[in-house]
Amino acid sequence: MDRREIALKAHKEWEGKIEVVSRAKVTNREELAVAYTPGVAEPCIEIQKDESKAYDYTRKGNLVAVITNGTAVLGLGDIGPSAGMPVMEGKCVLFKEFAGVDAFPICVDSKDPDEIVNVIYKISKSFGGINLEDIGAPTCFEVERRLKEMCDIPVFHDDQHGTAIVVTAAMLNAAKLKGKKPEELRVVLNGAGAAGISIARLLMSAGFTNMTLCDIFGILVEGGEANTDAQREMAKVTNREMRTGTLADAMKGADVFVGVSRGNLVSEEMVASMNEKPIILAMANPTPEIMPDKALAAGAYIVGTGRSDFPNQINNVLVFPGIFKGALKVRATDITESMKLTAAKAIASVITDEELNPEYIIPDPFDPRVADVVSEAVAAEAVRLGINRI
Repeated sequence: MDRREIALKAHKEWEGKIEVVSRAKVTNREELAVAYTPGVAEPCIEIQKDESKAYDYTRKGNLVAVITNGTAVLGLGDIGPSAGMPVMEGKCVLFKEFAGVDAFPICVDSKDPDEIVNVIYKISKSFGGINLEDIGAPTCFEVERRLKEMCDIPVFHDDQHGTAIVVTAAMLNAAKLKGKKPEELRVVLNGAGAAGISIARLLMSAGFTNMTLCDIFGILVEGGEANTDAQREMAKVTNREMRTGTLADAMKGADVFVGVSRGNLVSEEMVASMNEKPIILAMANPTPEIMPDKALAAGAYIVGTGRSDFPNQINNVLVFPGIFKGALKVRATDITESMKLTAAKAIASVITDEELNPEYIIPDPFDPRVADVVSEAVAAEAVRLGINRI
C-alpha cells in the first residue's frame, strides 16, 4: 500500500486519534462520592468564590482547545468543519506527545466572524488556551484579534504564528551560518496570506528588515494592488526600494527566498539569479515551490521545505507544544510578539555552533529538547512582561 492507503486504513481502525481518559478512580461508592456527588460540590463552591481556583481544581490549566471552521485545511482548502476533524485530532495528539498538554478538537460550522468569535468566547472558560487552526484569511485575522481582546487566556493562530516562529528560528541559524547579520540579507517572501504576513512581521522583528513580499499579482508595493487590508499595511513597511514586477524580478539579487504559496513556482533560473549562496525555504506542501535537488543544482546554499523526507523540515510541531506548555505553566493571559520571538530564538539555540551546517539549521521535530527549551523561554518572557498569574 502507498502512504495514502496506509493513512486511510489506520484512521478507520483508530476511529479517532484521541480519547478521554479519567484521572480519577471510581471503583467503589467512596471514590464515587469524592469524584462526583456529594464531594464535587466542594470545589464548585471554592471556584464560585474565586474563579482562578478553576486552575487548581479542574484540568483547565493544562487544556487547550484546538478550533477550526474548516475553511483552510492543510493544502485542501475549504473542506468544511467535519472534514477538518482528522487534522484537529492530529494536532491534539501532537500537543500530548510532544509537550504533555491535553487538547480537545472543536469544529465550528460557520464562516461568520461574529458567530465564530461568539462561540469560542462562550466556551473559553473551559480551557487554559485556544489554538486556532485552518481558518481562512482574512477571517482568521479578525477572529484572533477580537478573541485576544475578549479572552483572559492565550489565543494563538498556529497557521500564522507557529509558521512564523519556526521560519524565524531557521532564518536566525541560516544567517549565522552564512556569516551575515539579519539586516544584511535581502529577503523575498512569496505568499502574502495569513502565514506569509505573520512570517514577514516576525522576521522583521528579528532584524530581517530588508523584506519584499509577493503574491499572485507580483511584488507588493505601497499604493499598488492588494487583496487585503493586511497586505496594504505590509506594503507600507516592506519593499522600501519600491520594486515592481513579478516574483522572478523580486528574486534577482536576493539572498533569501521564503515560500508559503504553491508548488513549482520557482525555477532553477530564478535561484541562479539570486546573490551568492542563497537560502531557499520552499514550504508549499506537498510540492515545494522548488524541489531541493533543483535548488541545490542552481546554486542554493541552504534549502528547507515543509516535508519530512528532506533535510531542514520547517515544521510547526517545533513551536506550538512548547509555546503553550510555557504559557500554561505560568498561567499567562496572552502570547505576545516578544514571546513569539523568544520562542524562535529558543528553537534556534537548540542547535550548537558545532552542529550547525547547511543540512541542519533547524532541530528535528523529534528532538526531545525542543519543547522544554521553548517552554522555559516562553514562561520566563511571560513573567518578565508581567502577564503571568503564578
